[in-house]
Amino acid sequence: MAFAAAPESYYELFPNPDGTMSAAPAPDELERLQARLNALEQERKHLLAVIEILQEISGSLHFADIVQSVALRLGETFGLDRCSIFLAERGGRRVRLVASYEDPGIRNYVVDLARYPELRRAIQTGETVFIADASSDPSLSPARGALTARRVKSITAIPISWRGTTIGAILLRTFRDGPAFSTADLQFCQVVANLTAKALRNAHRFEKLRQQRGENTALHRREREQAALIGFLRNLLSSYPPRAASDDEPGLASEMSPEIGRLSGVAQAVLSQEAASR
Repeated sequence: MAFAAAPESYYELFPNPDGTMSAAPAPDELERLQARLNALEQERKHLLAVIEILQEISGSLHFADIVQSVALRLGETFGLDRCSIFLAERGGRRVRLVASYEDPGIRNYVVDLARYPELRRAIQTGETVFIADASSDPSLSPARGALTARRVKSITAIPISWRGTTIGAILLRTFRDGPAFSTADLQFCQVVANLTAKALRNAHRFEKLRQQRGENTALHRREREQAALIGFLRNLLSSYPPRAASDDEPGLASEMSPEIGRLSGVAQAVLSQEAASR
């Protein structure tokens, strides 16, 4: 049985390393392979970014350094117009801007959620809010002029959650002439948000432990000061009036340190001078 020859546009012959000839893949197969290669390259970049973020935030237990590192890394990875991290106050009524990619100097700035409806939705619902075209979304109409001037294309608000409670969000804005956010990009950002939540929790535990240790240290210092003051007063009072210690009651001053004894002598001399001047 004879077979019809395939059109020349379907494939071309090209040499193999062993000198034989084989047909090149069809155009649709090339497109599929190219798309797969692009996806693998994107996944590689995401993994590298995750490793870099983990290296940076694992080396710090201060929440300000953690959130700033995350904002900077995400902004550089996607070439964003803006990448900001917000933390919700207790009760969720207000949020604070704690890190910013475009202006690292902004810290602990109270934000009105009415100006950021996408941020409010993400914090209230605990779900990612993705706006593919900021210029046409009705919820952003009050800020459309500013968004157009900055050539903003998409806006993404990803909640930062810990044990089912939303404690903040990451806000990302892309340029109009930049690459669009893909599903893989959104999944990557969610992974980063989860890592950020865990790092912030560790930082909170460290800060709480440090405060407890500081309180314990201050308490011990106060107790030592009180003990020293009591010893000083006992030593000072034991000299008014001076009397010999009985066999069953040793002298109070004998238990005091030389420094307490010196201070008692100085105080006694001051009291004597004060009494003589009256």
